[in-house]
Amino acid sequence: MRVSDFDYQLPDELIANLPTDRRDAARLFVYDRATGIRRHLHVFDLPELLEPGDLLVLNDTRVLPHRLVGQRATGGRVETLILSREGDVATGYLKPARKIRSGEAIILEEGAITLHPLEDLGGGRFRFRLEATEGDLAASIERVGRAPLPPYIDRDGREDPGVDRERYQTVFAEVPGAVAAPTAGLHFTSELLMALESRGVVIGKATLHVGAATFAPVRVDHVEDHRMHGEEYSLSEDLADKVRTARASDRRVVAVGTTAVRTLETCALPDRTVAQGDGETDIFLHPGRAPVVVDALLTNFHLPESTLLMLVAAFVGRETILDLYGEAIERRYRFYSFGDAMLIL
Repeated sequence: MRVSDFDYQLPDELIANLPTDRRDAARLFVYDRATGIRRHLHVFDLPELLEPGDLLVLNDTRVLPHRLVGQRATGGRVETLILSREGDVATGYLKPARKIRSGEAIILEEGAITLHPLEDLGGGRFRFRLEATEGDLAASIERVGRAPLPPYIDRDGREDPGVDRERYQTVFAEVPGAVAAPTAGLHFTSELLMALESRGVVIGKATLHVGAATFAPVRVDHVEDHRMHGEEYSLSEDLADKVRTARASDRRVVAVGTTAVRTLETCALPDRTVAQGDGETDIFLHPGRAPVVVDALLTNFHLPESTLLMLVAAFVGRETILDLYGEAIERRYRFYSFGDAMLIL
């Protein structure tokens, strides 16, 4: 398969730059693989679509507020995304990277933090030192840092950092470590989760810390030649037990998002259960490498030629997913991180 086989054309106005007013009010495109039936509902209809005993698996990673905005001494705007940090030395992206030199001081977030470039690592990545104007550096980043919104979200200067930090975070986030959100989980409210549990749906949680490379383009011509970036994951014995119970009861394992899929499939056993585990995964699912554990998937609409779209295609095939996306475009669904959702049963 060629990467170009997963291309499609999306009108710019269908890229969701803002979330819906209410998380679970997003539209939901439901596709039943067994019957071919397609329905157009809303995320708040999810309790009626799942059965008692079904296991719904969430990714409880917590997004770090590691995007900081400021300016150089020349007055030029600079944006950084911290990828990793040990003490006051960090690595991350600087944008724009052109002409940034070691020795200069970049003032971030109205003087709360100063960034000192140390080494250009190439590809827009730098090693740099961070200095808090007052108090502890970690506390300063937590206080003034912004949500690491993906590059395709364009606010045209109308960004509200407080709102973005709240909405670019799931209501069940617990384990800090992600530099991008598990976006399918953004649709859930506490009330929806309670409604699902009242329905008898079992809730399970895994952790996969989404990395910045999730937005990186695939740079090979053939899908099978692509090598995924590694991301840290953890799957508990409690979740493994819930998967075993679902299997024994002939109930479905429903993953919320591609990150939940990757965690479950990393830990898959031949009997379609999972083993407890943690580490780093680079698993890559695509047509020809179908999921073993996951029976159904709730996911957002993904970028053309992306590994995320290829993963979703592993459930239904390339032609079907492109046909479904074509219908979603015709019906004016909203795409990407703050967009609408799809449920594949």
